Order: sequence, then C-alpha cells, then structure tokens
Amino acid sequence: MTQPSQAGQASFVDLSARAKFRITGTDLFRFLNGQITNDLRKASETIAIEACVLNAKGKTNAHIFVSALGESFLVDAEPELRETLRNRLERYVIADDVQIEDVTDQFLLFHILSEESPTPEHGRVISVRRFAEPGWDVWSDAPLHDALWQQLSSAFGFLDSAAAEVMRIEQGIPRWGRELTEDIIPIEANLEQRTVDYEKGCYIGQEVISRIKMSGQTNKRLCGLISLDDVPLQPGMKLAAPSAAGREVGWVTTATRSERIGKEIALGYVKRGFNSPGAKLDAFSAENSAKPISVEVVPLPFL
Repeated sequence: MTQPSQAGQASFVDLSARAKFRITGTDLFRFLNGQITNDLRKASETIAIEACVLNAKGKTNAHIFVSALGESFLVDAEPELRETLRNRLERYVIADDVQIEDVTDQFLLFHILSEESPTPEHGRVISVRRFAEPGWDVWSDAPLHDALWQQLSSAFGFLDSAAAEVMRIEQGIPRWGRELTEDIIPIEANLEQRTVDYEKGCYIGQEVISRIKMSGQTNKRLCGLISLDDVPLQPGMKLAAPSAAGREVGWVTTATRSERIGKEIALGYVKRGFNSPGAKLDAFSAENSAKPISVEVVPLPFL
C-alpha cells in the first residue's frame, strides 16, 4: 500500500460534499465528449477520467472527474460548481436528447489512497488519480455514509480536509477556487497531461488549447514557491522580480506549512521569463509592500 505524505498508512478522504451530476440520453456520448478536454472513451464503470470544461476562449469553466454508470455518466466537481456547472452544460444541450440530473445529495463519495483496490461492503469502486498517487473512488447511496465511513476507518487512516489540503499543495495539484478560476487555461495550471487529449474530436475551447500546444508557450505557469527565510506566505500575495526593478510577475494562490518538507511553501502563478526553477522573487501583500518575503521558484511536486 502507498504511504501518503500526510499519513503513515493508506488513507481515505470524504468527498461526499462534491457536486455530482448524472447525465443521460441518446445523444449523451456525443454531447458530453464535445464539452470536455479529455476523451470520454477512456471512462468506464471501473475507471474515471479527469477533464476540464472550457469556454470558447479556452479558459476553465470547471475541473471535473467522469465515470460511467450503466447507460449514463457521473460527473463530480467542487461543491461551489454545483449550480454553475449544470447551467454551463445545459446551455449547450440545445436540440440534443440529453438530461442533466443533480444527484449531489443521492450519492456519497470517498477517495482511498492505496495501490491495492479496496473491497467495501457497499458501493462501486473506481480507479482514479485525484492526487498524484494511485487511488480509488467509492460511490454509494447517501444513507450508507456513516456505515461506510466506519468500515473504511477500520482499514485506512482518515485524512481530514486540512491534511488533504496540505498534501494537495505538496503535490502541486490545482483546485477550483484557488489555482483554477475562469481566468485560467488548463495548460497554465499544469493540467495538460492529466486532462487534455489531443487526439479526440472537437470540443468547446479546443482551438485555443491546440494553438498553445503548437507554440509551446504560456503567458504564465503554476509553480511551487518556497519561503527562503521560512516566513509564512499568504494567498493573494503579489510576486515581484528583483531583477526587473520590482516588476510584478505573479501571485500566490495557496500557502501552507509542510512538515514533511520542513518549510513554508506555496503555489502561485508566475509569468513567462520569471518562472524557471531556482528563480528568486519577492512576495508581498498590499498592506505591507515594504517588507517583501524572499521566495524561490521550485518544480512541482515539492520534493
């Protein structure tokens, strides 16, 4: 079994609060495949895929996971996308025979970080990498939440939301509302390998994604940041380049203390030309720009 960075044993997290949708209809496959960046043919009842939903300019409307359930597909996303994602998908249904049902409250969802497939008494087990390690989703009926939680906790360590967030940051995985917003293109968030299939058919925003692939460049990139003086960083801090007379070149999205690494770390976007590993930047807040914090750009995930 794996040894997740925040636990001494294989662990599980409770993702039941995530927004969940069941999509059905005779035009289901063609419709949904035309909305997401990954190839829907890779999703099955035992394997989930990671994908993004974009607007026509290639910017992110949602970051999702998709698996099959009989003649339908299940989609889950961060809780705050419950209303906006459904509206975004329904906007493109038009004359298609497609129904989008909100099943958030009908299903529970646990994710287990383990190389070996779990065998819960209740629920469907789906292989998916939500973090950087092998993992398994367990979907089951909402009324079974407490019983399944007890069963899993007897076999796996429980990662609460705070510990899971530290692990996410250490692994450099973007999250909606932090690193992912409607201003971000998936490639900028290092989601290209995880969510984009360049061989599939057309989808909303594809032209922009293909153009970036051809150019090989993005205006900015999600990077790891380490506080050189071990001073805590804060989300929203601006990043400036001492080598460019204090020019603003990015911002901090999420920050934490990593006990595993023994440092104050953060994720943030840094503009092209200033985001090479080893680059030194100044992080400062609007309230206290006179005392910047020295940071170093490092590759993700944090080692």
